[in-house]
Amino acid sequence: MAKKKAKLVKKAAGKKASKKAPKKAPKKKVTSLAKGKAKKPVAKRSASAKGKKVPVKTSKTSEKEKDNRKANAIVNSEKKKVVKKRVKVATSKETNGLLDSIVDGMQEKKAKNITVLDLHDIENRIADYFVICDADSGTHVDAIADSVEEIVLKQTGEKPYHSEGQQNTEWILIDYINIVVHVFLKEIREYYNIEGLWGDAEIRKIN
Repeated sequence: MAKKKAKLVKKAAGKKASKKAPKKAPKKKVTSLAKGKAKKPVAKRSASAKGKKVPVKTSKTSEKEKDNRKANAIVNSEKKKVVKKRVKVATSKETNGLLDSIVDGMQEKKAKNITVLDLHDIENRIADYFVICDADSGTHVDAIADSVEEIVLKQTGEKPYHSEGQQNTEWILIDYINIVVHVFLKEIREYYNIEGLWGDAEIRKIN
């Protein structure tokens, strides 16, 4: 009898314990939409890495390519330039006629100290003659240069190959290839002293 009672007590105690145990809450189902909203974990930067800048690698080949392109562009531009040679075929009569016309143009505007330098006996000369004169002012320099071009064109039909210096009117150069004209302000002529630089030339003073 005692054994039966003990079994009954154990069964009763087991039933009470099962009643008191809390029920586990059912797990919530996670939908596919909820899964997409989940944020990915972001790696935190360390304190030492925050202040440092990440070096940007530059490819050496790209810099070399740029330099090569620049060099090729310069070479190509130089090739396109047409070099004009200073070639002029003229008889001594034509040259003397041009020389006289230049002097006439200078005298027309009362140029001072007209001088002709004959460069024929000088090696590597850039012309056969220099004709030099000076003036009292920039306006006078400009007027003489204009007169030379006008009278030469009228008497010989020739136009200058090149001219420069009209902007500052201190020294105007008119280039007829075999004869080069120099119209100076007086102090500028003294400073450059072309007659002294070409001291081996035969010098002929007109006035």
